[in-house]
Amino acid sequence: MKNNLLTLLAFGISLTGIAQTTFIHAGRLIDVKNKKVLTEQTLVVEGGTILSVNPGYQAPSKGATLVDLKMATVMPGLMDMHVHIENQTSPTRYADGFRDNEADVAYKALPFAQVTLMAGFTTVRDMGGTGVNIALRNAINAGLVVGPRIYTAGKSIAPTGGHADPTNGVKRDLMGDPGPESGVINGPYDARKAVRQAVKYGSDVIKVTATGGVLSVARDGSAPQFQQDELEAVVETAKDFGMHVAAHAHGDEGMKRAVKAGIHSIEHGTLMTEETMDQMVAAGTWLVPTVTAGMSAAEYAKIPGYYPLVVRDKAMRIGAQIQQTFATAYKKGIKIAFGTDAGVFPHGDNYREFIYMTEVGMPNLEAIQSATLNGALLMGIEDKLGSLEGGKLADIIAVRGNPDQDIKAMKEVIFVMKEGKVYKQ
Repeated sequence: MKNNLLTLLAFGISLTGIAQTTFIHAGRLIDVKNKKVLTEQTLVVEGGTILSVNPGYQAPSKGATLVDLKMATVMPGLMDMHVHIENQTSPTRYADGFRDNEADVAYKALPFAQVTLMAGFTTVRDMGGTGVNIALRNAINAGLVVGPRIYTAGKSIAPTGGHADPTNGVKRDLMGDPGPESGVINGPYDARKAVRQAVKYGSDVIKVTATGGVLSVARDGSAPQFQQDELEAVVETAKDFGMHVAAHAHGDEGMKRAVKAGIHSIEHGTLMTEETMDQMVAAGTWLVPTVTAGMSAAEYAKIPGYYPLVVRDKAMRIGAQIQQTFATAYKKGIKIAFGTDAGVFPHGDNYREFIYMTEVGMPNLEAIQSATLNGALLMGIEDKLGSLEGGKLADIIAVRGNPDQDIKAMKEVIFVMKEGKVYKQ
């Protein structure tokens, strides 16, 4: 009985069966839709939903809880559209793949999920792992463990020898010949089966590796990896299921093919040309830049022995170019959603992306908009999340200081509420 009562209370339900009410007094509140800061506002939360946002400090109703954030800046829960929640960078990461069972991966992922939520990121898109990411999503949704709301790609789709082929770099008698059930395809028929298999396993979004990658143990980091008919088969099949397709891409030709196929978002975009940028603007394709990943990989590559040689050389050559590409893409008017590739660097340091984005010209409030409203628009969930409005889910965070003036304030998250439940105060 006691455990049942605790469960009800955790989900904002009082012992009388009436949802608990919380009043939040916000000294500053970021209106992400209009990119402006409001002062002295009151948010009224009931259960897991925002009832209203009102000017002034409204007195709490009888029996309600009051949260005093008069000295803080309040905003919607942050969204990171590109993380890898199952793992984290380490000099032993490549060897760990031969040692860790799925259960080991799952237990290691738990603190990554928790630190992400405590950093203010209440929603993330996991852009590819072993499938443990699907189980972790389910456990968080069931209230069994603490973490952000996860939308996951499950296992990424790649061609044989491509960036997400799980057998790259191993001895031949261990390689085998993985197929669509492992996310490895050759031809449009395999492509369709891989998408359907991902749906069967429980993925929320489809991810393809349209070009080579930096951190995979494969020779090339930028060449295209899919033929046009393969990409089109992926997009068409995903569309039948009402799912978006995201394309990992560093090289320009692979991006062009992906945009032509109708891909929903380009992830990274490191070597993108202005011609491709113009095509993305015309097609309405999103960019998820992950500048932090490129900058971090270039730094780790300088540490002797941190990466295998084939990875080190790619990281040093490609990684640091990503920030300038982002700057040009932003000026071109491409739709941008915040994403970091967390896991390539330590989880919880996702705030660094704000610094890199604003360093090259994106205004502070626009960077915050990219990590709130734009994330919701990218995923098509703007009716539920992305801004602080009546009727939306109560994902609310607060930081010290004013990030409109100093974006480094995004590092100091002092309050986290996800769907009406307070996780950090």
